Amino acid sequence: MSDNVEKLRELVNSNTVNVTPCCWDGLSAKLIEQAGFPLAFMSGFGVSAFRLGLPDAGLISPSEMIDQARNIASATSIPIIGDGDTGYGNALNVKKTVASYAQAGVACIMIEDQVSPKRCGHTRGKQVVERDEALMRIQAAVDARNAGANILILARTDARGPLGLDEAITRAQLFREIGADITFVEAPRTIEEMALICQKVDGPKMANMLEGGLTPFLDVAELQELGFSLATYPFTTLMGAIKAIQEALAHMKKGVFPKPQMSFETLQETVGFKEYYEEEEKYKF
Repeated sequence: MSDNVEKLRELVNSNTVNVTPCCWDGLSAKLIEQAGFPLAFMSGFGVSAFRLGLPDAGLISPSEMIDQARNIASATSIPIIGDGDTGYGNALNVKKTVASYAQAGVACIMIEDQVSPKRCGHTRGKQVVERDEALMRIQAAVDARNAGANILILARTDARGPLGLDEAITRAQLFREIGADITFVEAPRTIEEMALICQKVDGPKMANMLEGGLTPFLDVAELQELGFSLATYPFTTLMGAIKAIQEALAHMKKGVFPKPQMSFETLQETVGFKEYYEEEEKYKF
């Protein structure tokens, strides 16, 4: 997995915006890799939805998130960025979380400054901790990395909503001074705000592209021009998967079974039976 850390470091420092689909389990991560993407983002929104059937509102436990991160990393060979939420406690908890994500095999962990329990950054009721506590979380994460956890640190601030853009930018700048590898100012409201973030915060930066979210949904060329290194899409495949399941169930409820979207052979190949059979043959006597 150390190779994936270096691969991700190269990607985010390549002066090219990296389109980063979001996954929520091993299969969705595998599909991202099969589609040819060089990295994926483990979305807390998606994990909470698909693992628990619950909203992204701090209802999932650290152990469940770490277990899901391990499943996702094990299912792919590409770098995975894992959502570490608030770090799940004080500085020692944050260090433990970072180390656990590194052991799970993810290449990068995102730690944010929301009050716990946290929630999706584009929903109402969001609050952030005081600046000193936010800095403590990122310092602890960086310390865990520097102590040997083989992982990059993505430092996120949600201060734009409750405290304003200036505070959000200041926090991101301080996160970089502490040693965060990547920064993420969540939910800027305009293109001008996005441009200001890129101008005032150095190093690799992430943009979150949510259909229907608070941030303008820009095309890749626009994000490239602004200066972002990563562009994540947490809802694109999630909405597609939910809609496809709903439509299939609606047909089944009526007793209608439409033509399959793929052959059984393709389904088997997609989930990995081809590789399984090849491996199985090695041990036949």
